[in-house]
Amino acid sequence: MPDCIEFGAYTKFNNGLCTECYQTKNGNPWVSGVIKGRIAETIIEQLFISLEFQVFKYGMENSIPGITDLLKGVRGDVVKNIRQMPDFVVFKNKQAHFIEVKYRKSGKLSITDIEKYGTYPFKNALFVLITPKHIKCISYAELKANKEITEKCRNWLGDRKEFETDKDLIKEYCKYATKFFENVD
Repeated sequence: MPDCIEFGAYTKFNNGLCTECYQTKNGNPWVSGVIKGRIAETIIEQLFISLEFQVFKYGMENSIPGITDLLKGVRGDVVKNIRQMPDFVVFKNKQAHFIEVKYRKSGKLSITDIEKYGTYPFKNALFVLITPKHIKCISYAELKANKEITEKCRNWLGDRKEFETDKDLIKEYCKYATKFFENVD
């Protein structure tokens, strides 16, 4: 059995850390992920407000406050659909869009990332990906057609016909993303 390199406790990996030592050294990865996600959501929320969209927080944390703790360990289709609720509904010019915000340092997003918990129920959602360098966007339909966002792809948010957005303003918000995420794992 492998031992923790710090204290000799059980670990899954040779020359690795046990869970307690890993969290002490690196912080809780779940909490870190939540913080990164919230920062990404805030950047996108403010971007769409600046683009004169009406922005409505929609995700489970906002639509059903307090449900997160209740859902721990609970399974089923309804729970899965609640967990997969998009983060926002944005509205402008009599058109509404579901927006799901993701942060990925790698700059990659594929259908396997979205459907790792099962089929995604919001077929008309748009996924806005923030990376330390870019803000990109892809539809669920495009992901289902095996398209993906990669570091080198040109799926710029400013090129989406759904938004007819101000590219200069988006570039300004890319600078905010870079500022907040340039030194984040």
